[in-house]
Amino acid sequence: MQAAQPHHFPQICPPLSAAKLIPFTPAATSISISRRRLTSTSTCISAAVTPILHPPSTEPITPPLPTDSVATSFWDYQMLFLSQRTETPYPIPLRIADGAIPADFPIGTYYLTGPGIFSDDHGSTIHPLDGHGYLRAFEFRDRGSVWYSAKYVETEAKKEEREEETGEWRFTHRGPFSMLKGGKKVGNMKVMKNVANTTVLRWGGRLLCLWEGGKPYEIDGRTMETIGAVDLIGDGDEVSRRRWRRFGEVGLDLAAALLRPVLHGVFKMPQKRLLSHYKIDEKRNRLLILSCNAEDMLLPRSNFTFYEFDSNYELKQKKDFSIPDHLIIHDWAFTENHYILIGNRIKLDLQGSMLAVSGLSPMISALSVNPSQSKTPIYLLPRFESRVNKLRDWRVPIEAPSQLWISHIANAFEENEDEDGVRIQIQAAACSYKWFNFQKIFGYNWQSRRLDPSFMNEFEGNGSQLPHLVRVSIDLDGRGESRSCSIANSSSKWSWPADFPAINGAFAGQRNKFIYAGTASGTRRFLPHFPYDSVVKVNCSDGTVSFWCTGRRKFIGEPIFVPKVGTLEEDDGYILLVEYAVSKLRCYLVILDAKRIGRANAFVARLEVPKHLYFPLGFHGFWDDFTHNHNIK
Repeated sequence: MQAAQPHHFPQICPPLSAAKLIPFTPAATSISISRRRLTSTSTCISAAVTPILHPPSTEPITPPLPTDSVATSFWDYQMLFLSQRTETPYPIPLRIADGAIPADFPIGTYYLTGPGIFSDDHGSTIHPLDGHGYLRAFEFRDRGSVWYSAKYVETEAKKEEREEETGEWRFTHRGPFSMLKGGKKVGNMKVMKNVANTTVLRWGGRLLCLWEGGKPYEIDGRTMETIGAVDLIGDGDEVSRRRWRRFGEVGLDLAAALLRPVLHGVFKMPQKRLLSHYKIDEKRNRLLILSCNAEDMLLPRSNFTFYEFDSNYELKQKKDFSIPDHLIIHDWAFTENHYILIGNRIKLDLQGSMLAVSGLSPMISALSVNPSQSKTPIYLLPRFESRVNKLRDWRVPIEAPSQLWISHIANAFEENEDEDGVRIQIQAAACSYKWFNFQKIFGYNWQSRRLDPSFMNEFEGNGSQLPHLVRVSIDLDGRGESRSCSIANSSSKWSWPADFPAINGAFAGQRNKFIYAGTASGTRRFLPHFPYDSVVKVNCSDGTVSFWCTGRRKFIGEPIFVPKVGTLEEDDGYILLVEYAVSKLRCYLVILDAKRIGRANAFVARLEVPKHLYFPLGFHGFWDDFTHNHNIK
């Protein structure tokens, strides 16, 4: 693929003749629950004035602009973050727009979570990561029918910010990434806005929506009603345990003891933050989750606790680790004998902290990446006792030879290399410290309250700054010391920005051959790298890659692998993903044959979500196989 040059998007005013065009700002676009016909406007929206506008509810939007122009590209990007206020808790059948659902497609439900709303009725807009969780369910029933439902997760923050009788929204929580236009700014300590919008999981018969930093919310899978918050890990009273400490650690203990009551009492942060990414060890039939301490974001020490539950939510194992490094972890991995953390190094930004606490900038501005070291720390933490684990000091990281910021991890596994050594391989999506910016995720600018796609499409050299698929290989000797550590692209034959890697879940923690991920075809001049419009299938054995690409002015979300019932072949199954046809505001659930990706017959079926239920870009999904997950309760 030839690299397209990045383009910075100016403020764009639609032509006066374009009566159906919506101004290009996320704050100005939402789908209303009103039944009356809504009109659009061609008024140019400035950063200072952001009225609430609504697109037409019936007619397709067809801007009279070139399909690969700056204006159309900017428009298309905003349409991925279009608020959807309508809920449909009662399942409705989806129309098959193309193809047919195969007879061997398993019975089950595909759950997809992500933000649902980005602007309120009082002029405030928020970062996509702060949007209230909007849970979508695609239920595959027998006889080839698929039924769709969607509902907001009834978190405490959602109950406060939406008036039940009128349906009016007023954002009162700042959230970690946002600033409010209306409401209280200075002195607003409502930072930890648990929106349950990041991941979704069904385990032991319970459906859970998770967020990066709070308790999961349990959902009734039949009615989509929220049951309530679930305390899986306790209140964190055991964050400090008596053990021998070095002098420097005593100082950190004292600082942590002073910070905890402030963070918990003033900012309502739980003493232990549950991370949103979980793992399932199908071999042992266990759910693995991870938490860290609230004060870890402010101190040069990181405390992690791993929990392992059986299908009855009985805690089978709990392990604590204190790492002398200032890290932030979003995703992680496990193998037969290890928990694996690839450390993203951060530092406290003093100026940003003062602005954040005073209410003049988002709370996340208190942190910044720390590029002071040229290598990447990899912590191999003992999960179970083994010969290697007994001998090596897990506090000493393996230093990978280049600096990487890890976004998501597809898988990790370990194998005995010889009588003395162990080889560990990690498959992940990573970007550079130079590119990553807490305050610009998805291109959001909190000062102008706009989404600028140019940040997500910056490109230098071979594109290694943007998220891309990598393979980390570690060789340990008989004493657990690193003989070598290398980082390479997942495929030597292909290097292009990609993220949201997925595998056949039955191979988690074991050697796998295939990875599936979202990537871009590179055919759009002004959106060459993100949003994604293609699925890539990487053969980890020989490096070959194959693709499926959606149509013109369409994007895709995270791919999910669905295995066929009773199959033993790793890629014998289907890929589920949502296709966003932004030019006409339509969402489709797409089924691909995983084995045939790269061939003309990879496409299987496309199911249409009704236009008035068009929803924004989802984050992460989960396939709930009825025949499996409902029998392990």
